[in-house]
Amino acid sequence: MSDKKEQEIIAEEDTGSVEGKIKKLKEKLEHCQKEKQDYLTGWQREKADFINYRRRQEEQMNEWSKMFGEGLVRDILPVLDTLEAGSSSNPDLGKIKEQFLKVLDKHGLSEIKAVGEKFDPQRHEAVEQVEGEEPGVVVEEIQRGYLLNGKVLRVAKVKVNK
Repeated sequence: MSDKKEQEIIAEEDTGSVEGKIKKLKEKLEHCQKEKQDYLTGWQREKADFINYRRRQEEQMNEWSKMFGEGLVRDILPVLDTLEAGSSSNPDLGKIKEQFLKVLDKHGLSEIKAVGEKFDPQRHEAVEQVEGEEPGVVVEEIQRGYLLNGKVLRVAKVKVNK
C-alpha cells in the first residue's frame, strides 16, 4: 500500500467516526489479504515451474548420457566382433571377450537371441533363406545383433528357413 493512501486512512481515522475507522481498517485488511494471496500464488507457481525445469534438465542429461553411451558402444561393436571371431581359435581371446561383454552388460548392452527364434524383422536381417523344416525360423547367425537398454542397436544378420 502506498504511503499516500496510508496517510489518508490515518487522517480519516482522526476525524471520522468509529464506524468509518472500522470500515477503512476492513478495507485495508482485505487489500492486504488479497496482496498476500497474490504473492503466495505467484511463489507457488514459480516453485512448480522450477521443479518442472529441474526434472526436464535431469531427463535431458540422462538422454545425452544414453546417446553418448550408444555412440561409444556402436564404435566398440567391431572390436567385439573381432574378439568373437578370434575366440574360437584362442581361449585367451574368449576370456577377454567374456570380460568385455560383462562390462558392456553393466551399461545396458545385451545380445539379441537369434538361432531357433521366429524371424523378427525388427531384430533380424535375413541375409539368406535355406530349406528347412520350420518356415520363418532362424537357423544360423552370421553376425550377432545387440540391444542397448532395450533398444535395437544393431540387428542380427541371420539365415532363415523358407
